Amino acid sequence: MQSEVVSQVTRIILQKLKDLERFQVPIGISNRHVHLSQTDLDRLFGKDYALTKKKDMKQPGQFAAEETVTLVGPKGQMNRVRILGPIRKESQVEISLTDGFRLGVHAPIRESGKLDNTPGLTLVGPKGRIDLPRGTIVALRHIHMTPEQASQMGVTDGELVEVETCGTRRSILGNVLVRVSDRYALEMHLDIDEANACALKNGDTVLLRKTEGNLAKKQH
Repeated sequence: MQSEVVSQVTRIILQKLKDLERFQVPIGISNRHVHLSQTDLDRLFGKDYALTKKKDMKQPGQFAAEETVTLVGPKGQMNRVRILGPIRKESQVEISLTDGFRLGVHAPIRESGKLDNTPGLTLVGPKGRIDLPRGTIVALRHIHMTPEQASQMGVTDGELVEVETCGTRRSILGNVLVRVSDRYALEMHLDIDEANACALKNGDTVLLRKTEGNLAKKQH
């Protein structure tokens, strides 16, 4: 009888450990960077220019390019801001709130690609400069995952969830957007302000929290 109880408790503990592992998500910290359309790339670097890959990112097909640009705002500028590939339909600049203070722009917190009513910046490259009319955002923190992983975690694309960090600055972060695609790899993206506030570094993990009230919310 006693051995059966021990075995049952052991099975429960092992299952809990498996569940904990299943809901752990690795961290990727995003510093300021730029996504460019081909038209804007040509204006900055020359006609029919192609980006030179520096290194692959964790998300399949995404890479950091060798090329950089200068961001110029009403109050200041930032040099050697990395371009990320591949080329996009519309240019987009992703900064932190701290960067916005330095540049003098009030960038809203947005999901990538949601660029309506966003401020622009001037971008300077080796062959020219462009004045973007819009496209500067602070990226909404989000988790990339595959459909299989989303099913395991009980979440859906567009859902807002919470995550729990560990360490001396243990925190609960809400309003984390779930993004699901078979083209994604499991990873949570935070900007450098958020990572520093929680004492997180690349490769750390957070725990996805399945709270009933939070998982009921959707991103519209």
